[in-house]
Amino acid sequence: MINTFTYKTDQGWSVDTFPDMDSEQTLVLVFAAPAYFDDPAPIRQLCSSYPTSKILGCSTAGEIAGTRVNDASLSVAIMKFEHTNLVLTSTVVSNASDSYAAGEAIAQQLPTDGLRGVFVLADGLEVNGSQLVSGLGRVPHHVPVTGGMAADGARFQRTWVLHDGKPKTGMVTALGFYGEKFHMTHGARGGWEAFGPERKITRSENNILYELDGKPALALYKEYLGELAVDLPSSGLKFPLTIRDGYADTKCLVRTILGIDEKNQALIFAGDVPEGFLARLMRASFDRLVGGAVEASALLATNRVVRF
Repeated sequence: MINTFTYKTDQGWSVDTFPDMDSEQTLVLVFAAPAYFDDPAPIRQLCSSYPTSKILGCSTAGEIAGTRVNDASLSVAIMKFEHTNLVLTSTVVSNASDSYAAGEAIAQQLPTDGLRGVFVLADGLEVNGSQLVSGLGRVPHHVPVTGGMAADGARFQRTWVLHDGKPKTGMVTALGFYGEKFHMTHGARGGWEAFGPERKITRSENNILYELDGKPALALYKEYLGELAVDLPSSGLKFPLTIRDGYADTKCLVRTILGIDEKNQALIFAGDVPEGFLARLMRASFDRLVGGAVEASALLATNRVVRF
């Protein structure tokens, strides 16, 4: 059983009463505008109505509801499972260097017997996504792990994840799904277009990029952005990097910018940018981004198995 509804600051809840679905096997999924960190009253109201449910959520760069993307809102989905058990766990991340340990902690807290899927949400500014995923390697390989990182629009100031029903910074939360009737699938497609020359990463440390072809990474990046450079790091959302491990590697990874370091002329990304890899700039084509989302949805539909 699934129910979806929204809350908008100027309109309130889109439903008169919350669905009567509270149980130990109920998931309440909440995606929220960043401002609800300072004004969490509607989140508290929602959580108080589902005291035994597992509540998971985070701040976003826009809340999707049906065919619309909203701002200043909450998008809520409630799922009550019949045959699936849920285990919710979390850990604190003080800075990006804690990311691997956070992944290990999450994996250790989730019992492996009967585990069929894991959904992870992480602070978007304090976590190195690559290291978090590596730490989650203790999860059995046959178990799919999916999720994402919290956002705050284009502000790059504060992102948060729900913990004990409250917005918290510096958190990673994960939900484990248990039971032989549960099946998890996911789809991912991009809509980015690569442009410009491919350059070698000549100096980096984890998710911090210092040099490309021996030149300061930030200075080179600003050359490409031109007048948009004054809006960094927010304008960098439109210009991620694609990286690959040499010319023979056909698998490309996308790295989104999280911040800049003017003093060291460096770029900070949401995942690792290893030395020796090749990097190329990308730009947004909104038609292609929409097309990528459609393709990802089609993958989900193709693999859909309704076994809750």
